[in-house]
Amino acid sequence: MGSPDTLVEVWRGPFAESVHSGHAVICDGTGQIVQAWGDPAAVVLPRSSSKMIQALPLLTSGAADAVGLDRRRLALACASHQGATIHVEAVADWLAEIGMGEDALRCGPQVSRDDDLRDAMIRANEAPCQLHNNCSGKHAGFLTLARHLGAGPEYIEPDHPVQRAALEAFEMTTGETSPGFGIDGCSAPNFAATMQGMARAMAWFAGANTRSDTASQAAARLVEAMMLHPEMVAGEGRACTRLMRAASEPVALKTGAEGYFVAILPRRGMGIALKIADGATRASECAISAILVRLGVLDPANPEVQAFLNPPETNRRGIVVGDIRPVSGLADGGGV
Repeated sequence: MGSPDTLVEVWRGPFAESVHSGHAVICDGTGQIVQAWGDPAAVVLPRSSSKMIQALPLLTSGAADAVGLDRRRLALACASHQGATIHVEAVADWLAEIGMGEDALRCGPQVSRDDDLRDAMIRANEAPCQLHNNCSGKHAGFLTLARHLGAGPEYIEPDHPVQRAALEAFEMTTGETSPGFGIDGCSAPNFAATMQGMARAMAWFAGANTRSDTASQAAARLVEAMMLHPEMVAGEGRACTRLMRAASEPVALKTGAEGYFVAILPRRGMGIALKIADGATRASECAISAILVRLGVLDPANPEVQAFLNPPETNRRGIVVGDIRPVSGLADGGGV
């Protein structure tokens, strides 16, 4: 991996106490680099930022239409959701409609990240289940595809038809042969790509509504679903949801673990991929906000944007002692 560039600084009083470096690439509709920071050839696992790619075969196979999935559930198939009641109930209903239950999932249980639901479950002495897993929507999509294909129940195995279809979609959209995969937190394979490859894939999604082939029509439906239902993609308080709502033009945003973030800009036919080298979410949220401010997609004065672009650092008495900020010039470089 080539050298990353410093993208985010953490200030305490007059001192830059910490810095976060990373890679970021903006691609146009031809897959060419418009602007980049760090190493566009760096090979990285995109983690959950690749979920809309993993969801493509759900539509291209006809499985989604065969069971009548609406746009809310298509957004959920691309989600790293909060595990709030709206997410848990939606996945449970989806599974019931395809004749399956929570036990068919292979993502593992996870404590809800929704404070109200988590606290209510603790008071009721209720244990979290797989429905609360932030990837349960993606896995409901995997199950729907496996059922449609008549494939076996272990849909997370790398040689399963579901994962072979996901790899085919991944290599088609990135324009690369993936060098391999790691096993994600939800037990599914997560395929690696270069930073340019992921930005190219997001640009391909961004231009999908201008093309008529089956894969592009499927991609356009997924992007539309994410933009129409940002609450299903992440949840209240989360960067993906809040920044999609705050944007001045339609944009689909998707975070990934270990400091990954992607953006799809349909009006511009552009895609963005971002990776913070040390995996810090605070830095990936700041840096993606800065790049979107740079492009004029986000208003830096909007409090929803400020919450991620320049969040304050407070001490235990609630006193503001510093802030997190993009490096000079990242957000205000005059566009690209």
